[in-house]
Amino acid sequence: MMKVLILSITLLLLFGITALAQDFRTPRPSPDATVSQYVGVTEITIDYSSPGVKGRKIWDGLVPYGEVWRTGANEVTSITFSDLVKINGNQLNAGTYGIHTIPGANEWEIIFSDDTEVDDGSNYDETKDALRLKVKPEEHHYQERMTFLFTDVTDNTVNVSLVWENLKVSFGVEVATADLTLEKARSNLSWVPSFQAAQYCLQNDVNLKEAMNWIQASTLLKEVYWNTRIKAQLQHKLGMTDDAIATMEKAIELGTNMDSAPFDFDRMKNMLADWRK
Repeated sequence: MMKVLILSITLLLLFGITALAQDFRTPRPSPDATVSQYVGVTEITIDYSSPGVKGRKIWDGLVPYGEVWRTGANEVTSITFSDLVKINGNQLNAGTYGIHTIPGANEWEIIFSDDTEVDDGSNYDETKDALRLKVKPEEHHYQERMTFLFTDVTDNTVNVSLVWENLKVSFGVEVATADLTLEKARSNLSWVPSFQAAQYCLQNDVNLKEAMNWIQASTLLKEVYWNTRIKAQLQHKLGMTDDAIATMEKAIELGTNMDSAPFDFDRMKNMLADWRK
């Protein structure tokens, strides 16, 4: 019995230590950092490690000129765009990219890579480049730790800057906010619920005038065979024969252009023929 008790206590202590170890964290010499900024409806997020100067020569010293740099310490810096953007006028799709750089005294190359698993410049794979651009470094007031900043934010643009020691390197991001806003609005509106409500009313011969409002809303959002044929039948039930004929003709046209004939296509065509008599 005593052995069982000792074993139980030992297991409890072991599990407790394991759980504590999972939560325990020591400071990293180059702490992790994350910055985010919305530009219109587009979110931009940068994840990086923030090394310090610590009295060292940074440019062409700790960070050599002419060599691929992971742009920080520890893992490669990454940037995420929630939508398609333009970087200094160059299109870049939505997604997460590793930011590699090739520093130089008078010019830097900034590389957006599809590879976000790189932990050293020696692991960099040029074939995974999504975009490369060249920028001019600028002088900046002293900054002990490497930092990314978002500045000059408008509804459509933002400047992204890497600042460290006495240097700043920047690139511009542009988004089509008006187009994206409308696109997101359209994608979140659906013709289906109001179509389903109108179809229920038609099938059960109830609330036909209200159903007409619902089907009008559905076809305004997206005019397809399924809701247009319901609209035609509601119009006919409400005594709007000429409108019903015109609408059913439109439904037949939409059905003809579908990849395969709708299950009730012949019935709708026969219905239209009866209305024309």
